Amino acid sequence: MPWDAVKLNDENVMPGIAYGTWRTGKGQPPVDSLKQAFAAGILHVDTAQNYTNEPEAGIAIRDSGIPRENIFVTTKWSGLDSIANSFQNSLNNLGLSYIDLYLIHGAELCDDIPQCWKEMEKIKDSGRAKSIGVSNFEVQDLQELLAVAKHVPVVNQILFHPYVYKQQLPILEFCVEKDIVIEAYSPLIPVTKRPGGPVDKPVSEIAQRLGVSMDQVLLAWAKAKGTVPVTMSMKKERVQGYVKAGDLVLSPADIAAIDEAGGKGFQAL
Repeated sequence: MPWDAVKLNDENVMPGIAYGTWRTGKGQPPVDSLKQAFAAGILHVDTAQNYTNEPEAGIAIRDSGIPRENIFVTTKWSGLDSIANSFQNSLNNLGLSYIDLYLIHGAELCDDIPQCWKEMEKIKDSGRAKSIGVSNFEVQDLQELLAVAKHVPVVNQILFHPYVYKQQLPILEFCVEKDIVIEAYSPLIPVTKRPGGPVDKPVSEIAQRLGVSMDQVLLAWAKAKGTVPVTMSMKKERVQGYVKAGDLVLSPADIAAIDEAGGKGFQAL
């Protein structure tokens, strides 16, 4: 698979790209879309307690015929119950005996971040979650967590695309310093939700030169920034393109051009 596996700070290994299920379950058929992703070679499924599609994700995993140990499963505590109860419910919903990666969905869910993290560490120590991490945490949130942590979070999953790169740079740099992998959700926003902005020009020119799609260029950019993209599509051809994007290598000039355009912001147009 062209997306290199990523070694986490707890010595576990995570695939270099993930298939997100946030939009599935909202009129989208999650079982079919996940099976399609698995068939294309994306073997990391990202779900959450409040996506309400963990049961469907479990069905897709079981129906795939792929050995459980070959599929990396992420889900998240979204604050709908205690961490302990929520984790057990997620296991039950997914029909699994363990989760590869369990995340706190947002720092705002924790009345007490250190206490939340202690509950997460209990799950890690039980072996029922191989790795634990966070999502949408800022630098201050992580500093508060790390002050008491026995286990450093392996990932921080954040919104990440060229239009927010500048504002996300502090948390990106902090996580690099602490050996916390950044997972990038919604990396394709500039072409899927915000077309017509300053990023279009460099991304389009790079895509034409390399003979690839604009979304493939954005995924290659996210990879060049050291992140693990979390994305999805219902279209088979696009998912296959996501997999092929792992082979793309952008030049420093390409990356700089996208960074500069992203820094202008969508509103600058």
